[in-house]
Amino acid sequence: MLRLLLSLITCIAISATAAMSQSARSDAFWVQLEAQPSLTVAQERIRIHAGRLDNVNGFSLGGGWYAIALGPFRRADAETVLRSYLSDGLIPGDSYISASDSYRAQFWPVGANLLNTPVTSPPPPAGTASAAPQAADETPRQARASESRLTRDERKDLQTWLKWAGHYDAAIDGAFGRGTRAAMAAWQRANGVEETGVLTTAQRQTLRSQYFAILDGMDLQRVTLPDAGIEMLIPLGVVSKSATEYPFVQYEATGDIPARVLLISQAGDQSTLFGLFDIMQTLEIVPLTGPRNRNDSSFLLTGQNDRIVSHTEVTLKDGTLKGFTLVWPAGDENRRTRILSQMQTSFTRIDGVLDPAAGGNPAQDIDLVSGLEVRKPNLSRSGFFIDRAGRVITTAQAVQGCARVTLEEDYEATVATLDEALGIAILEPRDALAPLGVATLRAGTPRLKSDIAVAGYSYEGQLGAPTLTFGQLADIRGLGGEQELARLTLAPQPGDAGGPVLDAGGAVFGMLLPRPASGTRQLPVGVNFAVNADAIRALLAQEGVTPDTTPPRPDMAPEDLARLASGMTVLVSCWD
Repeated sequence: MLRLLLSLITCIAISATAAMSQSARSDAFWVQLEAQPSLTVAQERIRIHAGRLDNVNGFSLGGGWYAIALGPFRRADAETVLRSYLSDGLIPGDSYISASDSYRAQFWPVGANLLNTPVTSPPPPAGTASAAPQAADETPRQARASESRLTRDERKDLQTWLKWAGHYDAAIDGAFGRGTRAAMAAWQRANGVEETGVLTTAQRQTLRSQYFAILDGMDLQRVTLPDAGIEMLIPLGVVSKSATEYPFVQYEATGDIPARVLLISQAGDQSTLFGLFDIMQTLEIVPLTGPRNRNDSSFLLTGQNDRIVSHTEVTLKDGTLKGFTLVWPAGDENRRTRILSQMQTSFTRIDGVLDPAAGGNPAQDIDLVSGLEVRKPNLSRSGFFIDRAGRVITTAQAVQGCARVTLEEDYEATVATLDEALGIAILEPRDALAPLGVATLRAGTPRLKSDIAVAGYSYEGQLGAPTLTFGQLADIRGLGGEQELARLTLAPQPGDAGGPVLDAGGAVFGMLLPRPASGTRQLPVGVNFAVNADAIRALLAQEGVTPDTTPPRPDMAPEDLARLASGMTVLVSCWD
């Protein structure tokens, strides 16, 4: 009996501790000063803030971001601290109040864990009034009377604010039923005022201020652009208009927050909409990860990586495409979603559409689209189709350290085999392909000093098609007598590596290897190596692939050789 009683006491104690921990976390609020994408930078900034402020803490936000915050406080005290420190210029102008649920592990001060610590009310900052509750500005009867004058949209706004504050979880319908009244009472209780279930005019204003505190410093202003035919709210506290390059009006970051806004405006039809959808996905500001939704008259693009979150929405109406893009740093979701919501709600089409001649920047660049940087691979090399299933032979250099590998920049591929000793990779396309041509491996060894050609994307795809580089077979072995190598005399470019080496009859007798990295021994210009057809054939056999093979064939005209090589050669790109 005693053992059972002790077990019950232990369980109750554990449950009480867990409940207190959860309560402490839910009651704690913080004044977030800034977020940094580097732990080292965040620690440096914390030391600066801690030199002149109390209660400085550092927390992980996830996604490689780190927050610097003051606290913990009760919400009313956090509001007081925020107002006072902003007024005195002690903290950044875009500081805002955040709940403990926004934070993960604490990294500063070392060993501290304040997320689950009960909050005590500190004295207000010097020079401020006490945070004690003030007398109600209205009686319950007066509060109901002022509430009755609210429009339906204003009532829905109030429910939205209560939901954000964590007190309301029902539909945003503008109807103040039992759930809304309970939420109002809960908010009043949390803010230390009398629980009547009816918010006074001043309390509604306080709730609104709490909701929009996260937008302090964002300076959301309604901007009207007649030339683009768009009117909407834009956070001019962090971006300013920088350029107009059809079909975009561009707003660039002006401070520490690396935000960007694009307004999109152009005349067009459904094919224009679909083309813009494809073009936007090639831009550096639209990361590859995220949903892509397109229908007959609109599209929505969301992209996210460890640095940014990008949101683009465009609609086609009355022969014009209009929309916007918001780019915001990753790890700041509360503020990003709030700003995005304001921009979406305020977006208005007005008369006007951008002139195709708008901007006309004379500094043209194939790596830019309307002044915006196009996403580029880390490197591109060559390869060649080895069977009708679309398998590709390429150099191992082309796929090392890649998050993503593509063929012709449009088709995803996976690395089926990587033989680092030979320097060969075998790729398989994720989706079925129908190659224009397939390599035929030569049976037998070519004659020394015979003419050869390498097909490859010499300039890593800039020309859009492979080129031929002509040379000679210098030796059927490597410099150390390697049986799997052939020595070539020719002058390829780095992008040619991985391309097929063809004899004069069009048969493939090897794959070009990249030149050795710079070291203590430099090979003469023109000395290059290829893995021969026998080594390639043996590697393919291990994977159950039987390539086409041909005996020596009559020499081909250069133009016929170029046509044959172009059909089998493919651009292989490595992406982050």
